[in-house]
Amino acid sequence: MEKILFIPDNAEEPAEFFVLEETRLNGTDYILVTDSEEGDGEALILKDLSSDGDSEAVYEIVEDDRELLSVMAIFEQLLEDVDITL
Repeated sequence: MEKILFIPDNAEEPAEFFVLEETRLNGTDYILVTDSEEGDGEALILKDLSSDGDSEAVYEIVEDDRELLSVMAIFEQLLEDVDITL
């Protein structure tokens, strides 16, 4: 499982997440991440905001309910054995 560092705005310490899955919807890349490598953990769906040629990816947490439900449905299909709840 790939591990990434996420540095939230105004945060002193980076957060470490494990990437469970990634997908593309309407030309936008999304990743499903969790804070725990094993077992139940908190999960987030992150939206890639970076431009072509950026040296680092720029992500934001998906907060729009409609967008979140659409992407969550895709991740549930990709990960048949995972139940994602809000």
